[in-house]
Amino acid sequence: MRQFVSTICLFLTLLALSGCFHSTREAQRWALHPDGVTSFSLSRDGRFALIASTEQGIVLWDLMQNKQLADFGYQDPDKSTVIASQISDNNRYAVSATSQNFAVWDLAWGQAEGLWSISDGIIRGLDISNNGQKILLALSNGKALFVDLGTGRRLEFLAHKEKVNSVSLSPNGKYALSGGNDHNAYLWSTETGQIINTFAHSHRITRVELHRTGKYAFSADGDDTAIIWDLSTGEAISELQMFHRYPNFTTARFSDDGSKLVTGTPARRIEYWDTGTGDNLGRWLAVEQQNTRPPSAVVYDVAIDPTGRVISGTSAGIAQAWIAQED
Repeated sequence: MRQFVSTICLFLTLLALSGCFHSTREAQRWALHPDGVTSFSLSRDGRFALIASTEQGIVLWDLMQNKQLADFGYQDPDKSTVIASQISDNNRYAVSATSQNFAVWDLAWGQAEGLWSISDGIIRGLDISNNGQKILLALSNGKALFVDLGTGRRLEFLAHKEKVNSVSLSPNGKYALSGGNDHNAYLWSTETGQIINTFAHSHRITRVELHRTGKYAFSADGDDTAIIWDLSTGEAISELQMFHRYPNFTTARFSDDGSKLVTGTPARRIEYWDTGTGDNLGRWLAVEQQNTRPPSAVVYDVAIDPTGRVISGTSAGIAQAWIAQED
């Protein structure tokens, strides 16, 4: 009898966890490049999408109008694979990167601002300020590199002892958050290079994110710990209450007011969180890319649109809008 009850409890638990991925629904879908992309970035409001593919290069889309706005072509003459990109907080500029160079794009004018090479490391992540002149790079050599393209100033942040995996830059370019294989995330000043806060984990950090007005920071490691920090105190506010182990987040973004957080993983998962409690408010599985074996999709970016819908963009070259059914 005890074994029977245990079996029923286990079944109900698995059913409940499975149901978490079906409690909310897809509202809209945009098949921008169904053959797959190597990079996919969304604007903060989820309206614009910058995608890169081996067949077409870099393309800018307006999801609201469902039309292509600009075709930038390939980033460099060698048609190198673009592995990462980011749209500035104000939607005006974007930065994209291959493993060895990065380019800045003026989205309003639909033109390139320039191409710059990196010689002492492989680019693993990046971010850009609102004026399009301040760039932050995560490098494989343990450096977080800040570059002011307007003045030519370079600042190498050397606190990390191993690979830097993820970086986030404040919209004004004055503050940086970086996380790496040394288990640490650092909040630091791009003007002085001085550390403001250290956020320690027990495993390598895979993803960091700053709230746009500096209220909060997010850091997640390669095990099962993902924490939201209060930047005014340096203390943890909450830890995400995850149902699955080793999520290895590929992207994260706070809502404008900081009360919510959206994350994505390499395994198609998009999740919506309450910042104050760490509770899950919505869970979805992005559509698979059908020409892969087995069919899969990496969530490259997420955003929240003005109506509160969660927007996701994946390696399948598809954007989707999701509606969370909050209690």
